[in-house]
Amino acid sequence: MTTDYGHDLLFGTFVTPVNQPPQHAVEQAVVADRAGLDLVTFQDHPYQPRFHDTSTLLAFAAARTERVHLTANVTNLPLRLPTMIARSIASLDLLSGGRIELGIGAGAFWDASVAMGGPRRTPGESIAALEEAIAIIRGIWDADERGVLSVQGEHYQVQGAKRGPAPAHPVGIWVGAYGPRILGMVGRVADGWLPSLSYLKGGLPQLAALNRHIDEGAEQAGRDPREIRRFLNVQGQFAPERSGFLQGPPDQWVEALAEVALTYGTSGFILASDDTTTTETYAGEVAPAVRELVAKERGGGGA
Repeated sequence: MTTDYGHDLLFGTFVTPVNQPPQHAVEQAVVADRAGLDLVTFQDHPYQPRFHDTSTLLAFAAARTERVHLTANVTNLPLRLPTMIARSIASLDLLSGGRIELGIGAGAFWDASVAMGGPRRTPGESIAALEEAIAIIRGIWDADERGVLSVQGEHYQVQGAKRGPAPAHPVGIWVGAYGPRILGMVGRVADGWLPSLSYLKGGLPQLAALNRHIDEGAEQAGRDPREIRRFLNVQGQFAPERSGFLQGPPDQWVEALAEVALTYGTSGFILASDDTTTTETYAGEVAPAVRELVAKERGGGGA
């Protein structure tokens, strides 16, 4: 059974936020922007001293780019208050002219988080905290709503916070998630799903089962499952000969990504790349050809 949720395709990069050399990650964002990609993303591990602080990096990269959208992949919630996430994302979206999205996760690497002063949460607690945080973030962004924001959650208590500012555009909240419970939550309250292929024990076929959890969560909340965009972080290497998934020439990549899009409904492909040539080849030879092939298979349509 195939699933195509009908979204236009997006292509981006997953850039390592190394702080030596200091400008490397920013320069790779500029490369992606000039090459015509849609997204640049950075992992967010505040406890990693080899990496820039991702919120700071996003601001600097936004100032150096012109068209590309930027997001964390994904924001570390346990070390960042949801009220402050909301304000910083809205501010950066306003400053960048509507080019910021919010990738967010429930948390991981708990020993490192605790060492930085953050909480230690069980899987169930982390999911509940994330759902509370998303509600708070949306509440802060809803600047047109009368009155202050008050949320008495199990993990977050907001008591009369002033709302605003509203972002410049409808910021997507994209969740990195894998388990059935959190995927159901994605279907209920999120705008997108942002997994990594390397974390899928069952490989690409596992996407079908995980999509079903999202779809069920959406339907139970009275939402259309097509409202939730499906992304995929991928790794690959261009080579003269084919030797595996995204291991070969650009035309092999085109066939593979188009098949994933049409079979599993994935509409955002984010390539791990810290290399200029790889990023430019992906943008110039792969992305437009995948769009063309998918449009042809859809009958020239698209949503």
